[in-house]
Amino acid sequence: MPPSSGSEGSPRRLSPFVFWAQTESNISLRVSLQDVSPPQIETSTNTLEFTAQGTGANAGRNQYYFKFVFFKDVDRKVQVIQKPIEIEIIVEKKELEWWPRLTKDAQKPAWLKLDFEKLKTYDDETDEEEDAYPSKTYNAAETLANLKNRKKNYQKKIEEFRKIYLFLYNLSQFIGFLYILIVMNLHYAKDGPAFMERAYPVVRTAFTFCQILQMLEVVHPLLGYTGGSAFAPFLQVSGRMFMLVGMINSEPRIQSKPAVFYLLYIYTLSEVIRYPYYMLRVYEKSIGFLTWLRYTIWIPLYPLGFLCEGIIILRNIPYFEETKRFSMFLPNMWNFSVYFPSVMRLYLLLGLFPLLYFAMTHMYRQRVKILGRGSRNKDD
Repeated sequence: MPPSSGSEGSPRRLSPFVFWAQTESNISLRVSLQDVSPPQIETSTNTLEFTAQGTGANAGRNQYYFKFVFFKDVDRKVQVIQKPIEIEIIVEKKELEWWPRLTKDAQKPAWLKLDFEKLKTYDDETDEEEDAYPSKTYNAAETLANLKNRKKNYQKKIEEFRKIYLFLYNLSQFIGFLYILIVMNLHYAKDGPAFMERAYPVVRTAFTFCQILQMLEVVHPLLGYTGGSAFAPFLQVSGRMFMLVGMINSEPRIQSKPAVFYLLYIYTLSEVIRYPYYMLRVYEKSIGFLTWLRYTIWIPLYPLGFLCEGIIILRNIPYFEETKRFSMFLPNMWNFSVYFPSVMRLYLLLGLFPLLYFAMTHMYRQRVKILGRGSRNKDD
């Protein structure tokens, strides 16, 4: 017996078997009924309701009914082709696209089947029917190939966006740090060592902006925009933000010390080399000398940078003891106390050298991975 439609508490109505197929522009519905009286078909922007008298499979002559909600909007005007053994309904889609299914509801009705005849070809239709509606060939292999091509095109667009974004990010950071380096060099060439006392106020705005923008480098690995772990960039960015905001910007008296000038210069010099290298790597390009410089300049700069950071923290301890900045004393709402100068001393004793060791080891592995591989290839 053919399936029935209806709900509890209402008469059950017979539903004919409906076979469907699609092209990019339309939906074809083939209703399996013989000797059908003129059907009543009501449509809306996304529904179709069918009622007709006819002879179905093993059920004799009865009234048949079905209704469903389309996956997406369609044209309310439909084409009906009545044949001795079936009724064909052509529904135009609002948008040119392939649908993953016919109905909005993922659960397919039992009376709704895939039309394998239409999956093969429309060529068996008469010339008159071909003029009435498009007869575009549709097959499963072609549909699968189209879906794969669309997926590849989508992934290609995502990859193009990723490359453009990373290139522009690295370019903007390179321009920012290059501007800072040029300003510092020009002022130092003009004023000599006297410029060290006012170096930080001169470049503070530009340096702070570039440093805040570097927080994106922690997000890039998490989004899959760059390879590797987010842990190493997190340590570097958070460490620099601590020095910039916590140690230098929060204490005006330390800003005039030579160690601040040297630290900013070391940070800037390393970034002016690093960002052009990454700009080229986005498009898998490289310059031999720049690659060597990127993975060699850290050898003197990292220890000098950590030395300057240690000096700044050590010189700041008396200032923080005087101002009590970042310290917390009882009583307070958290019932917790911390004396920040003691935290600074602990960091100098227990944290500075382990962090230096981690940074140097990480960069050494990167250097062996990049430069060492090239050496082995040459030996081969």
